[in-house]
Amino acid sequence: MTDEGCEPGAPGAGGFAVDARDGRVGRVTGRSGPNVRLRPPGGGPEWDCPPEAVRPASPGVVLRARVTEINREGQLPR
Repeated sequence: MTDEGCEPGAPGAGGFAVDARDGRVGRVTGRSGPNVRLRPPGGGPEWDCPPEAVRPASPGVVLRARVTEINREGQLPR
């Protein structure tokens, strides 16, 4: 993924972002055409978000998302 066409301040791949259309939080996984692909913390189906609707997640939102991911990892079979 390249960050070409991303809105200024939008997080790159691996960063957390908020879909301003509905407030969902996701980890940036790449791009699909002009859209940014997001995946919910802890897994689940990805969704497309137009770059103008992607906002960087606040530190508190990032912390909650990372805790969700860590909790999910702890529940996976080894």
